[in-house]
Amino acid sequence: MRSASQLKVGEKARIIDIDNDHPSARRILEVGFTPGEEIELMYKPLFNDPLAFSVRGALIAIRKHEANCILI
Repeated sequence: MRSASQLKVGEKARIIDIDNDHPSARRILEVGFTPGEEIELMYKPLFNDPLAFSVRGALIAIRKHEANCILI
């Protein structure tokens, strides 16, 4: 199992779980990253932070450390 921060640009994956021990887990769930949802990494800047994901038809940017709690 890997995290969403390890996706390549244009790569899609389905969320398996959210690491609830991570301090940002609640925020991640609130913005739509829920288990079973398909995500796609749309943009990764030069220093890999923040990362922009397509989720439920919306483009959402989150920090790399937040993406680490999204398990795919």
